[in-house]
Amino acid sequence: MMTHKGYAARVEFDADDHIFVGRIIGIRDIVSFHGETVSELESSFKEALDDYLEACATLGKQPNKASRNQSEREFF
Repeated sequence: MMTHKGYAARVEFDADDHIFVGRIIGIRDIVSFHGETVSELESSFKEALDDYLEACATLGKQPNKASRNQSEREFF
């Protein structure tokens, strides 16, 4: 599991495409990201989350965030 700014993401490896694929968990919106290396994955996660938070601010929408335990129950 990865975390950034209090948000968490679930990560899997896609063996067909040889990339890591992640999804931010604990929010209603679908925000995904990917990278070929761990470093790319970490950067992609931070960029995706920052873009999501910026979009929420632009739209005047409060980003929704679940607690870590709630996120784990919902998505694992």
